[in-house]
Amino acid sequence: MVHTDSIQPSRENPLKQKLFVSAVLLALGSAASAQSSIIMFGVLDADVRAVKNGSAGTQKQLGTDGLTSSRLGWRGAEDLGDGAKASFWLEASVAPDTGTANATRFFNRRSTVSLSDPRLGEVRLGRDYTPLFTAYAVYDPFGTNGLGEIVNNTAGISIISALGSGTQTLTRSDNMVSYFLPPNLGGVYGQLSVAPSEGVTGGKFVSGRLGWGNGTFDISAGVAQATVAGGNKFKQAQIGSFYDFKVVKISGQFVQNSYDTPAGGDRKQKTLQFGVAVPVGNGTLRADYINGNMSGGAVGSGFGDADDAHQMALGYQYNLSKRTALYTTVSSLKNKGASKLIVAAGKPGIKGGETSTGYDIGLRHTF
Repeated sequence: MVHTDSIQPSRENPLKQKLFVSAVLLALGSAASAQSSIIMFGVLDADVRAVKNGSAGTQKQLGTDGLTSSRLGWRGAEDLGDGAKASFWLEASVAPDTGTANATRFFNRRSTVSLSDPRLGEVRLGRDYTPLFTAYAVYDPFGTNGLGEIVNNTAGISIISALGSGTQTLTRSDNMVSYFLPPNLGGVYGQLSVAPSEGVTGGKFVSGRLGWGNGTFDISAGVAQATVAGGNKFKQAQIGSFYDFKVVKISGQFVQNSYDTPAGGDRKQKTLQFGVAVPVGNGTLRADYINGNMSGGAVGSGFGDADDAHQMALGYQYNLSKRTALYTTVSSLKNKGASKLIVAAGKPGIKGGETSTGYDIGLRHTF
């Protein structure tokens, strides 16, 4: 932005200086009109949290992202005529407890450019959520955030690191080319995404998701495959649905991850989630139950038949306004066998078969 009060008129030729300022403002106005809209947006979410990871003990902390992922971003769209648009989206993680951003890349959450047409659909290029992770958030009453989210208990996207496969495409993918169906198909929606490895092990990726929804009812299914070290495959499949009765919204999803290891073992985890969201007062009460069943790995590896886990969580969000909310969540994750899943970061050193529990009280503000 140019502040005209910072440009001092020349004593020798004030008319020339005024003409110069007018020309600058005219040029900026022309540049702005070329872009239909540019929006800066963000979320700041911080919570006071306590997590007990079995015999490792309890850690109290100021955490982040208990309700919504903190972020800072810019997005914009240019009207190309007849409904067609060119768009961009740049989005970075922010940690409000420390004021830091992602250590390895600034726009780590999303960095895309796209062309869209209401009749033909959208082509999007860049780093973005994978189709299946998008689906997880739709059917998880906790929206893949905080102490109750499904990612705590799904080995494909948890601390077990995709069943040990080393894939880089669990949540987001670099170098991704995606096609989205147009929005005028009677509720049918879909996405197809591919990404080359570009020399990164675990970066080669292909995924698709197809669904139908009308706001009250939604159902979708998706699959994904990543090529990892040695040409082995890490595969995912997901199906989910919700129905909003207005007085209660019921949701559920089933996720299966599998990895054919170089040694020939076929590791699998099947995860089932049921959840509810109930409007209560000026907010929403949420609850879910998640069961994760592991199989195929060696005994004691964390991937074996006995290395299962289940989680229960309850949370409430109170809306102070459209942009500001208070929330609280309690969660308990029970491991079996050699499983060491946790509800959130805390003291390291949980032992196989121990329970991870946590609670938080937080504040989220969007802008």
